[in-house]
Amino acid sequence: MNPRVDALLRTGLTAVQKAVQGHALTPVYALPPAVRRRLAGAPIEIDGNVLDPDLQLLLRLEALLPGSGGLPKSVAAARAGLLRGTALVSGPLREVQRVTELTVRGADGQLGARLYVPRTAGRGLLVFFHGGGWVVGDLDTHDAYCRDVAAETGVRVLSVDYRLAPEAPAPVAAEDAVAAFSWAIEHAEDLGADPALVAVGGDSAGGNLAAVVAQQCVVRDIPAPALQLLIYPAVDLVGRRPSRDLFGEGFFLTEEEILWYREHYTPDPTLRPDPRVSPLFGPLEGLAPAYVVTAGFDPLRDEGNEYADALTAAGVPTTHHQEPTLIHGFTNMLTLGGATRAAQLRIHAYVKSVLNP
Repeated sequence: MNPRVDALLRTGLTAVQKAVQGHALTPVYALPPAVRRRLAGAPIEIDGNVLDPDLQLLLRLEALLPGSGGLPKSVAAARAGLLRGTALVSGPLREVQRVTELTVRGADGQLGARLYVPRTAGRGLLVFFHGGGWVVGDLDTHDAYCRDVAAETGVRVLSVDYRLAPEAPAPVAAEDAVAAFSWAIEHAEDLGADPALVAVGGDSAGGNLAAVVAQQCVVRDIPAPALQLLIYPAVDLVGRRPSRDLFGEGFFLTEEEILWYREHYTPDPTLRPDPRVSPLFGPLEGLAPAYVVTAGFDPLRDEGNEYADALTAAGVPTTHHQEPTLIHGFTNMLTLGGATRAAQLRIHAYVKSVLNP
């Protein structure tokens, strides 16, 4: 091996060790691209897609973390683990003009929420539901991402702390989401927004809830969102598609975890075909315009692709962007640059074009 490359690799490995111990990835991704590529290992190609090397390196780092691999010992451990993992990849927090803690209406009482107001705010508002399999995640796990959205788009972001399973199984989260969105429409002016420019969005389980909200607005005659932003959404808790086999191990979200989340969220399996749980089975005609993002190395890829196709077939104005080199959860990985950052910025640009033109 070239002595210079060898020395760089040793430096890289030291940075990796420090990152794992100190929960900060910045030193790793400051290394030269050639070194990061070497540390990531041989390229991974599946189903015609090649995994982004920086994400491949991140997955190697994840494997070094204490307690990585397998299911969590408890729900509490899973929640704490996601918070730690998010801190590892979030990077420095973006500055916004104001962050306000408030309460919004839920299906049965009040829910916590957090309003992010950017420095140069337009009149748009994104009601955002975090991911986490309806079991983990909260306002803090997605704080960095909501700040990033607000800062890049000039759009206010209202992040909603809906109730989680198993304490509140399905369809509680869905009903909370509908109630919170309806509240946001009613109080848009109070929040500094135009009621006609209120969108709904979320990632993963949050994308599921955003899709449910868009459907239930039609079913219940609630004012429709200006946009439904569905980021690698889970839309079918009944069926199983090839991407679950292709990417169900080793790409952040595993098949084992998918089933674990499903069992906690829907202990009653008869609820799984309910459109409030699996929006793929819900009414699609007349829904709000959709922006659907899927990732090439995501076990949920195929159901997200299918949902985008179904929306299009139903006449819903739909933009579907596939990110072939990325994995589930990439929007929270703000420390990374390259393909991951480019994908994040594509989402921001679309949201801005609709809500802050």
